[in-house]
Amino acid sequence: MENNHIDQQFNEASQRSEEPTVFPGFDKVWEKVEEKLDQKKEKKKIIPVWFPYGIAASLMIGMGALYFLNKKDTLEQAAQPQIAEQKVLPKPTIDTHIAKIDRITKGNIQKEKNKISTTVEEVVVYDNVVPEPLRSPNLSSVDLPPPVIKRHMETSDKVINIDEIAMVGYKPKVKTYTTGAVSVITTGIVSQPSVENALQGRVAGIQITAAGSGRGKNDIKNASNNINSGYFNNNQIMIRGIASINPGDAPLYIINGKIEKDDYFRSLDPNKVESINVLKGISATAIYGSSAANGAVIVTTKNLSRREKKRMEKLQKEIIKQKQISPVSHDEAYDDFVENPFELTQSQPLSTFSIDVDNASYSNVRRMINSGQKVDKNAVRIEEMINYFKYNYPQPKTGDSFSINTEYSGTPWNPDHQLLKIGLQGKSIPKEQLPASNLVFLIDVSGSMDAVNKLPLLKSSFKVLLDQLRPKDKVGIVVYAGSAGEVLPPTSAGEKDKIIQALDHLQAGGSTAGGAGIELAYKLAQENFIKDGNNRVIIATDGDFNVGMSSTSDLKTLIEDKRKEGVFLTCLGFGMGNYKDNTLETLADKGNGNYAYIDNLQEANKFLGKEFAGSMYAIAKDVKIQIEFNPEYVKSYRLIGYENRKLKNEDFINDKIDAGELGSGHTVTALYEIIPTGVHSSFLPTESDLKYTQNTSSKAFGDELATIKFRYKKPNEDTSKEISQIVKNTNSKMSSSSPDFKFASSVAWFGLVLRESKLIKNKDLKKIEDLAKQGRSTDTEGYRAEFIRLVESYKATHP
Repeated sequence: MENNHIDQQFNEASQRSEEPTVFPGFDKVWEKVEEKLDQKKEKKKIIPVWFPYGIAASLMIGMGALYFLNKKDTLEQAAQPQIAEQKVLPKPTIDTHIAKIDRITKGNIQKEKNKISTTVEEVVVYDNVVPEPLRSPNLSSVDLPPPVIKRHMETSDKVINIDEIAMVGYKPKVKTYTTGAVSVITTGIVSQPSVENALQGRVAGIQITAAGSGRGKNDIKNASNNINSGYFNNNQIMIRGIASINPGDAPLYIINGKIEKDDYFRSLDPNKVESINVLKGISATAIYGSSAANGAVIVTTKNLSRREKKRMEKLQKEIIKQKQISPVSHDEAYDDFVENPFELTQSQPLSTFSIDVDNASYSNVRRMINSGQKVDKNAVRIEEMINYFKYNYPQPKTGDSFSINTEYSGTPWNPDHQLLKIGLQGKSIPKEQLPASNLVFLIDVSGSMDAVNKLPLLKSSFKVLLDQLRPKDKVGIVVYAGSAGEVLPPTSAGEKDKIIQALDHLQAGGSTAGGAGIELAYKLAQENFIKDGNNRVIIATDGDFNVGMSSTSDLKTLIEDKRKEGVFLTCLGFGMGNYKDNTLETLADKGNGNYAYIDNLQEANKFLGKEFAGSMYAIAKDVKIQIEFNPEYVKSYRLIGYENRKLKNEDFINDKIDAGELGSGHTVTALYEIIPTGVHSSFLPTESDLKYTQNTSSKAFGDELATIKFRYKKPNEDTSKEISQIVKNTNSKMSSSSPDFKFASSVAWFGLVLRESKLIKNKDLKKIEDLAKQGRSTDTEGYRAEFIRLVESYKATHP
């Protein structure tokens, strides 16, 4: 009975006892925490993202440990005898301070979570990105955060790795980027002045910018501060004037004559650098080939070893001589031909040829020079180089398809000779008056077209052409690889999205069945033939026909048969390495067509955009030229270019003989080099004494130098018309000739040098450049200026 009473009292005491809400000394500990937090706030230090979580976790661990310790003490006290003495424990007061602290801590943690989830692009993380294992914190001493480094991340809600985390303090920072026609290299992080500092503003042709520069005044100021302080964050080395499809390609680093990685370049001590040379364009690729396509940075350091000195001496000689020019790939094909010789007027007064409006040779040669390759002389067709440019010829009179323009002056490469320029200007027809078009795109999607400058460029080029078409024009698409097939039936150009979708779905793969593709394209064009319209097949390929009808003779026969059906042909060449120029020229020559080489989108915009009407709409076909020279003034002559366009004299009046086509607004220019009577020239052919042929010329024709005759047909007619014009003998000098005459002469001169002509005395590239500058005149499109730069680039490798 007595024991039961004691048990009852023990139970009541146990029920009245409550666990304390705080552990002993909590207030003192929290004061230390708040004191340290205040100190950090005053110093404006960036605290790590994990710091609040560490504090909260440490507090929870500490509170848990003290809780169990305190509970153990309470149980021990309950087991002691004083409980039997019915000592009542005082009821503890509930301290709400800890609940308030919990709410504040929870709120701060939630704010940090919200900030971290914000999409940002640049952040600060610590060098020690992995914190030490958490333990009960010693809050009496809190270390300052370590120095910070910046890392980059793309805008994304998904964090892939620690390098992609991005936050500056607690404020998101948006970082923008710009691109340009320069070669850019990221140098990484440099924590002290480096060779990059030494380059800034001291080396011609090279520019270093800090990340973020160029976006605004604040960014420029920040970049300047970074440079002054010796810190570079994602700095960029730019070799000015280098254009590249891939702006991320780095220049080549040559240190003491040896190719090194960019890391080695960045680690150089600027105090040990003696000199730096920056090469770009042809100057770099001529020595190092395509590996230096984005330029080369050549560094010489002090205190070279004997081996390094020899290496640098050899390199300097190579830089000066620039002899190591990469040859054109053996897989590229060009037909051999011999330049036109001088003819004696007495025995051969007539010269007959077909006009040529193609301009593929110029853009192809331009590609070779810009790529640092040796120009294949058989790729140089001088007439196509001359006709790449437009000249200031007047529009024809009403009723005529073209105007005839002549100019007679001195020859720049052979001072004692004269030069006759003949120019045709096609009639320009307004776009709205052009007839409806029936176009069939014949696209090569074989495996050889799987390159950036082939099928992808081809697609972009055709989109330029689509922008010129009207709803009444129709477009069909045929492709060929292992086999030929129709991708898009003839569709109105008004359904542009449908046509573009068909183009975008094309992929390269398989072999090349070119013959089958051509047959199918002509069949589709014929089935949708527009009477009195513009019916044309446009073939786009690298010319690598390797399956089926592949021989040049077979293709020639096929095209000659198809042209009789009234369907014209345009050939577009793409790519390099296995480019078949001879195949495409044959197709264009025999198919009542024209031919262009597309090496970039700028060229596509020129041929298919700006010159769309001239390229796609013929106003005259089978255009032939025949000149009869007067032996009274002309001792000898030769036609510059047109080697594969020459005709027999009797072919001039034969309407069955095919010749060239002239497009709307097109110009055609031809040059004759003349050795005047009485001039002694080492290039004169040997003259034979003739017994039955009159050796004296008639003086009854006054000052007539020559008579020019032209024959042509309208696109839908089969009978030729003939017109003629007389050229007078004048004594005009080169200095008084027109800008067009000077420029056309400079282009022909450059072509003769590239072809290694044996019939010119003066091969001075500087004089060619000067003459081109005199003939630049009004150059709204910049094509003449581009030619001048091309001569300059070639001159750099051929001093």
